[in-house]
Amino acid sequence: MYSGSQEYRRQEVLSATPLHLVIMAYDLAIRACDQKDIATALNAVSALRDALDFEYGEIANNLLSLYQWCLDCIRKQEFESAKHTLVDLREAWITIEKQLNTRTAPALQPGTLAALRAV
Repeated sequence: MYSGSQEYRRQEVLSATPLHLVIMAYDLAIRACDQKDIATALNAVSALRDALDFEYGEIANNLLSLYQWCLDCIRKQEFESAKHTLVDLREAWITIEKQLNTRTAPALQPGTLAALRAV
């Protein structure tokens, strides 16, 4: 049986857009780095890596390289280095989410939707 907070989290995940699920995975990875929780950090970054769509070529490959680097840092317990990169990537996805959610948002740059699909 779920507690109140577990049920809230479950509902949040079930109702989240694919983009927001990506942001939630970043949140989990960042929190795990703060707590020096190797297993959770590795799982969260691995989930981001495994969700990449390589039909989008260079963007997916660049993200793969960053995720692999973060995984290496986490394995070496260099949590701050991994966290710094994850925070920067999360902010980029937050910006994309805001642009997509705002009717008057400026046109997305070429490749932005491809990047969105790559994760």
